[in-house]
Amino acid sequence: MNSEQSIDAINALIEINNDRIAGYETASNETQETDLKALFADCIQTSRKCRAELVSEVHSMGGTPTEGTKTTGKIYRAWMDFKAMVTGNDRKAILNSCEYGEDVAIEAYEDVLNNNTEDISNAHHALLSEQLASIRADHDKVKSLRDMLVEH
Repeated sequence: MNSEQSIDAINALIEINNDRIAGYETASNETQETDLKALFADCIQTSRKCRAELVSEVHSMGGTPTEGTKTTGKIYRAWMDFKAMVTGNDRKAILNSCEYGEDVAIEAYEDVLNNNTEDISNAHHALLSEQLASIRADHDKVKSLRDMLVEH
């Protein structure tokens, strides 16, 4: 197991969680609806918990945790800013943007779990699987709210 590659893989997920936090802060600022603000606060809390655990793991391996966001995250947030501005805080548009962000986060976790098996320990695999389950649960909440709008 290569410690440097493990640190890189975990740092990539720290970036994803930073992206989620920034994206949901943006989404929360773009809506006045209290149910959405509550959902976004929950999603931010999920990522803060995940980020803290990942930062701790990087430190324990002797690495330096990343503090930035991915370029794709910056693009995602910029798109959300533009979309909210154009659509006038349209609930469905905001939820669509959030679901897209969740899909990106899930994909990043799955990529690390499926393609870096030699680079991450069993303990890290268990931690990342647990975090992925939490992010999937957030995704499902976002999708459920979005789907309710489609039905009505």
